[in-house]
Amino acid sequence: MADTINTIVFGYYPYLALTILALGTIVRYDHEPYTWKAGSSQLLRRKQLVMGSVLFHVGVLMIFAGHIVGLLTPLWVWDMLGVTHTAKQWVAIIAGGIAGVMGIIGATLLVHRRFFDARVRATSNFADNMIILILWVQLALGLGTIFVSLQHLDGHEMVELMTWAQGIFTFNPEAASHMLHASPIFKAHIFLGLTIFVLFPFTRLVHMLSAPIRYLWRPGYQVVRTKKRTPAE
Repeated sequence: MADTINTIVFGYYPYLALTILALGTIVRYDHEPYTWKAGSSQLLRRKQLVMGSVLFHVGVLMIFAGHIVGLLTPLWVWDMLGVTHTAKQWVAIIAGGIAGVMGIIGATLLVHRRFFDARVRATSNFADNMIILILWVQLALGLGTIFVSLQHLDGHEMVELMTWAQGIFTFNPEAASHMLHASPIFKAHIFLGLTIFVLFPFTRLVHMLSAPIRYLWRPGYQVVRTKKRTPAE
């Protein structure tokens, strides 16, 4: 029974989550483009919003980049670079810990603002409240994995997680087997992460895909033309 549940959650659910993420995002952008935003409450309790938002976004972006590099970089690349599993584990613990603390402090400020400021609470909907709480829990689980990692500095469990993640993207039917004996907190962290992928197209998280990258190469000036006056003016 445990093997079956493990296969469903870590063998099939990742593909379901990624499919919903991709198709749901496309459908929302096509059919509901005017909902593609993060509702702003910037005028309400602005100082706490700015501080919380900056810490949260910087922390989450660092964590996301770290997960992509750490989980999806093939083991032979690390071996070629001379990075041992123990060294990689320490980098993940230190860098992930710093980013996680930043993220959860920011998320805590945002949660407090959203639930304890009557005006902000009045402008929030169920999806807004739900997703920020889920993200807070996910950050807490991520920080909790550090204590488990400190007990496995040989990097064995980290290698199992990497092998699972890379197996999913290479359609390895045995990928789920690498999660069978993983620590429960890692399983919970990964399951909730996949669930966030499922929720992504239906929440304000879609605004992450609207980063104004084009501004990086736009001209540094604007062309302003004066209005030509008519004789009557």
